Amino acid sequence: MEQKKKLELRIFSSLEKIFPEKKAPVYRPECCLLTALRGERVSFQVGFAPNVTERQEKDDRHYFARVEVDSALAEYVTVREVVSVPNRYPCHLTYDDDYLRTEPGLYPDLLQELRGDCVVVNPARWGALWVDVYPDEQAPAGDFPVRIIFRDAQTGELLGEAVQTVTVCDALLPAQTLIRTEWFHADCLADYYHVPVFSEEHWRILENFIRCAAEHGINMLLTPVFTPPLDTKVGGERTTVQLVKVYGKQDEKGKTHWCFDFSLLERWVKMCLSCGIRYFEISHLFTQWGAKSAPKVMAEMDGEKKRVFGWDTPAVGGAYTEFLRAFLPQLLEALERLGVRQNSYFHISDEPAGEHLESYRAARESVADLLEGQVIMDALSNYEFYEKGYVTQPICSSDHIQTFLDQGVKHVWSYYCTAQSLEVSNRFLSMPSARNRAYGLQLFKFDIPGCLHWGFNFYNSMYSLWHVDPMADTCAGGMVPGGDPFLVYPGEDGRPMGSIRLMVFEEGLNDLRALQLLAELIGKEETVAMLEEELSEGITFSRYPRSDYYYISVRNRVNRRIARELEKRTAGD
Repeated sequence: MEQKKKLELRIFSSLEKIFPEKKAPVYRPECCLLTALRGERVSFQVGFAPNVTERQEKDDRHYFARVEVDSALAEYVTVREVVSVPNRYPCHLTYDDDYLRTEPGLYPDLLQELRGDCVVVNPARWGALWVDVYPDEQAPAGDFPVRIIFRDAQTGELLGEAVQTVTVCDALLPAQTLIRTEWFHADCLADYYHVPVFSEEHWRILENFIRCAAEHGINMLLTPVFTPPLDTKVGGERTTVQLVKVYGKQDEKGKTHWCFDFSLLERWVKMCLSCGIRYFEISHLFTQWGAKSAPKVMAEMDGEKKRVFGWDTPAVGGAYTEFLRAFLPQLLEALERLGVRQNSYFHISDEPAGEHLESYRAARESVADLLEGQVIMDALSNYEFYEKGYVTQPICSSDHIQTFLDQGVKHVWSYYCTAQSLEVSNRFLSMPSARNRAYGLQLFKFDIPGCLHWGFNFYNSMYSLWHVDPMADTCAGGMVPGGDPFLVYPGEDGRPMGSIRLMVFEEGLNDLRALQLLAELIGKEETVAMLEEELSEGITFSRYPRSDYYYISVRNRVNRRIARELEKRTAGD
């Protein structure tokens, strides 16, 4: 009887995806050497399943196991369970050979806090724990075993234990310099939790999710001065989330005079700053994919609240242009009062294509004088927008960015989304985690100062025709491959739950920060050479290492080199 409840336990790296199957995942000892700098969160996984015997194969009983942590680093350790989620659209019709799977099914991703420090042991499948170790600036350096212990929750019987040694290096991870935004959808939180927009409960939930974003390297936030005109069907509407209250009054000649209340925006900015957000991404001033119309703007006119601009409003040359000429100077004054004007970035229209050159140009010129001195940035793939000076801060798709680099554009940002499904780094559930982590190395090599993604928490269908339950639908109603629309899941009590993809991307950001530190110590050229010394070709946005072992081993070498260089400098002093 005792043997029937003994567990088989295996240590895995954070880059392994442990599917909920009976077949045991491959143990890779070469991926289980883990080092960290102070101020850096590192992760590993513990796979668990009952030891299978001929007699146990007929035993379909589940039971609870209590999880304990024993380590000198215990105060820096958190443990969550890896939960598999539905993925009914794993990839597009055209895909490359670097996908784990291409069929619908359950994919490991959601990281859920343990309930009562327990997990369910399922006799028919492997489960996994996700373990974070986050040594702060005061943490001791050295080698520290982290022991994860499983006990029968009822009897206290020891079921097994797994040990991962974490080496904390005597060096501090430097602050993040990369500007990173994952579009934050305030409306989706109100919709999912069924709370009124900007009610006190909505503000509480917003703060929970914003703080989570900041804790994982997101330092710029999409700020809805008006409801963002993003991923919305032409003629359709998303739930109104408008931080600026607008009041209009017509005079006897029919001219509308506008005034604005920025109190909600002030609350938003102060909340974001308190959570760790440094940059503010003002929502797009014109509609997506061409800048042909105005965004939805709600206003109070003669005591009645109504929509005054939207899809039926031409972008340029009419009432909306007059409105913007009244609004933008006051918005800039408000941002100045709040001390964030220099860290506020503006958009014209998202993802304009070549056929939108003229409409985009006209929209930009209608506000260019008002936004003089402010950064205007947009996601695009066409170099001509930058060449003609229409976009001062291009955010180029990762599969077209080489054109910008070849032209010597030094400050180009990068983005990817559902369309970047071939060759380049991305974060679909169906992709290996190494493909997610690769981005940090690419950002470092090419000195990319910022990156954007469209979905921190997009919980709508394609074109926002309906709301989805992200616990059941990870692909926006079948619009995009699973994992593209969001990085966090909505949890109980208005709190977000993380994902494997969120954590692995953070690892990529930490790689970037560590590489920047090493480049300060030994030079950028030697640091890049260190990254590429065992590769048959140099790193680009479409050519990069695909093995888990590469990222783990190269990062360990970087950490050890940093520690040695700092020790030499200390000795020299």
